[in-house]
Amino acid sequence: MFLLTPVLVALVSILMVWIFKNSDGGTERRKGEARAQAEACPWVDEDLKDCTDVHQVEEDANGWQESEEDVEHIPFSHTRYPEREMVRRSQEYYELLRTAPSGAHTEPWTFVVVKDPDTKHQIREIIEEEEEINYLKRMGPRWVTDLRKFRTNWIKEYLDTAPVLILVFKQVHGFAANGKKKIHYYNEISVSIACGILLAALQNAGLVTVTTTPLNCGSRLRVLLGRPANEKLLMLLPVGYPSEDATVPDLTRKPLDQIMLFYFLKTS
Repeated sequence: MFLLTPVLVALVSILMVWIFKNSDGGTERRKGEARAQAEACPWVDEDLKDCTDVHQVEEDANGWQESEEDVEHIPFSHTRYPEREMVRRSQEYYELLRTAPSGAHTEPWTFVVVKDPDTKHQIREIIEEEEEINYLKRMGPRWVTDLRKFRTNWIKEYLDTAPVLILVFKQVHGFAANGKKKIHYYNEISVSIACGILLAALQNAGLVTVTTTPLNCGSRLRVLLGRPANEKLLMLLPVGYPSEDATVPDLTRKPLDQIMLFYFLKTS
């Protein structure tokens, strides 16, 4: 039988103490990192867990281009089709593109269409309450300044006036037939691709929308609409027709040579 000498007992005891201390230290360090992340990004969306380094921008303001606060707004040009033509264009577009691709064909999306006026108003109340906090506290002056050219704020009247709201949820995982969790690969990328196709389809049909990402509203909207915990709000699209006096900011687009690069096969 192997017997521990007093020296070995002491060494083992010291080693065990060191292991436990480091284990506790690692836990505390991770907690500290989490607290630091929360302090660095107080606006971070709970559903998306996305964190642009806004505060670094604020601290290093001299190294960043000032935002264009004043951008001219011009009348919005829109072509409205008869209802029968809209249906025809929609059907042709569907047959052309069929459906969106997704990681491992998991189709990790849920589109919730809201037409009920009371539900739309409840959605507006939730979003305006959180957006006021976003504008006044979470987002910071730089981000708020960057949005001024769009003449936007936390008041969202269109959530009441738009005939339809489409809330797009990403499913972070699914469920197999036996009830076990099913992996949804690249769920956010997959749903974003689907949203892009939906935006084009709405435009093609003669409808209009605006992409909105209600910050820190996802959990409350999910409860309101009775969606499960595995679904996280990605985007909200108010859909309808533009008002007669609608205007849009006269924005310019980057030239092609700034967004596309060509690499040709070298020949000898």
